[in-house]
Amino acid sequence: MASLDSVSIAILLGAILVMAGILSSLLALRFGAPLLLIFLFIGMLAGDSGPGGLKFDDVRTTYLVGSVALALILFDGGLKTRFQSIRAVLAPSMALATVGVLLTALITAPVAKYALDLNWTEALLVGAVVASTDAAAVFLLVHAQGLRLRPRVGATLEVESGTNDPFAVFLTLMLVELISVGDSSLWHVAMEFAREAVLGAIVGVVGGRLVVLALNKVALPQGLHAPFVCTAALVIFGTAQLGHASGFLAVYLAGIIIGNRPTRAHNSVVTFLDAATWLAQIVMFVLLGLLVSPQRLPGSVVPAVAVAMALMLVARPVAVFICLAPFRFNWREKLFIAWVGLRGAVAIFLASIPLLVGLSKAYLYFDVAFVVVIISLLLQGWTLAAAARRLHVALPRSDRGPRRIELDLPGQLEQQLVGYSVRPKSLYLRRGLIPSWSKPTLVIRDEKILSPAEAEPVEAGDYVYLLAPPEKAEALDRFFVDMLPSTAPDPHLLGDFMMSGEIHLGEIAGIYGVTIDPDQANLTLADYFDIHLDHAPKEGATLPLDSIVLVARSIGGGRVNVVGLRLPEDEEPAPPSTRAARLKRKLARTWSSVAGI
Repeated sequence: MASLDSVSIAILLGAILVMAGILSSLLALRFGAPLLLIFLFIGMLAGDSGPGGLKFDDVRTTYLVGSVALALILFDGGLKTRFQSIRAVLAPSMALATVGVLLTALITAPVAKYALDLNWTEALLVGAVVASTDAAAVFLLVHAQGLRLRPRVGATLEVESGTNDPFAVFLTLMLVELISVGDSSLWHVAMEFAREAVLGAIVGVVGGRLVVLALNKVALPQGLHAPFVCTAALVIFGTAQLGHASGFLAVYLAGIIIGNRPTRAHNSVVTFLDAATWLAQIVMFVLLGLLVSPQRLPGSVVPAVAVAMALMLVARPVAVFICLAPFRFNWREKLFIAWVGLRGAVAIFLASIPLLVGLSKAYLYFDVAFVVVIISLLLQGWTLAAAARRLHVALPRSDRGPRRIELDLPGQLEQQLVGYSVRPKSLYLRRGLIPSWSKPTLVIRDEKILSPAEAEPVEAGDYVYLLAPPEKAEALDRFFVDMLPSTAPDPHLLGDFMMSGEIHLGEIAGIYGVTIDPDQANLTLADYFDIHLDHAPKEGATLPLDSIVLVARSIGGGRVNVVGLRLPEDEEPAPPSTRAARLKRKLARTWSSVAGI
């Protein structure tokens, strides 16, 4: 009975710790403290050196929990990644995730060698443990501080944080093997990396396609879709790891495949995984707090601080500026990307590997990782919002957007029911605009349910429900937020083939002799872009109008205010196709075919 009681006590204490961590987030949000730091100190208070007095030294459990947590975090990151939005930043992100991690470890190693009195291999292991950024920590703090980053900067950080973990894990495992076993040739390391990357990519793509097929073909009971996807992600991870492939790369790619395909219960899956990854972060930091021993820290805290300063102020910035040199990032964007390299759960997980293997200086690596995480969350985490604003990479944040309620309809895989509150200055109310691929189904007014015909005309304060494809549903948001005042176009942009976005299609038809739908004659060019684009308009976006092509030349207030006309006779001959361009197009077609995107 005593053993049963000990199990019950462990369950009770674990649940209380997690609950305390969750409730402490309210305090952290109120005072601006990085949330993850609160969980870390809760673990320390509960440990054998704190008032809790709980002795925990089970490294195997830490590694197991860390593997599951990191796999779920990466899968969740892939699930939210839209391939169309990251395509433009794929090259710089991959450079940061591979070359950047290696450079960061190499530059940090000399400081670790002389500050901690290590040999070169051990110093490089310290660099590898702390080299990768933490995706969940970065975006948790960005969200908590209410930031809206420039799209290219945000997408680069998102992809880099999601893809640098597999390389950091591989580098750490190779160095641990080198220290514990002996010499290993460069050729062996290169072949191991290639094998793990290729096999991990294959398992991830195939596993992701199978999960999409199962979700759409198997009639699971309501509520089981999210647990099924979560479990499938761990199956993909475990399968890849057993095959000596990169399970972390596999699970991240599987998330991208699933997130970019229409599937049943997509929103419930995302919501479930948000909660799962949040819990994973809490558990990881509580475990770190339990494992750390304050009695060991005085002897290593000063050199560990030196490693942390070298990492944040020298190694990470140098690696970022070198990797992004070939790409068109300005110095402010590079500096912000360098500063946002937060360390979190990944460093904890990597620091547990030497402990699990039993290296002679394993606790030193763990203590250094602990100090680096603390300083990173305190220094970088607290200054993240200020850095974004001072470096002008934070966009003005508009009022909170409308709450979207999405429901999967039985028998209609590719439709969702989305609800919006009608605002007084919204496009929908002021111009009656709605995309052609969406269909209003009902209106709620004064707690009464009305059909669109009964509710005509729609009034401010009504709640409108529309049917829309899941992959396009978010594009409806811009029709239901208050319109910002549009910026007047520069006069020098208006010429023979440039015109204001407020010109009506009927006028275009009369001037250029194009055929248009009579019902659309009173639409402005800006309206035409809003209705027919699946996403918010961007500079360079094009739309056909009979025999001519409309090009968005300037955006103001979220709408197109200057439009260029590309006439048929003005089409320039396509430039000669180079071998590199043909290879790039072939790779893009191959990826789209394999991934099903």
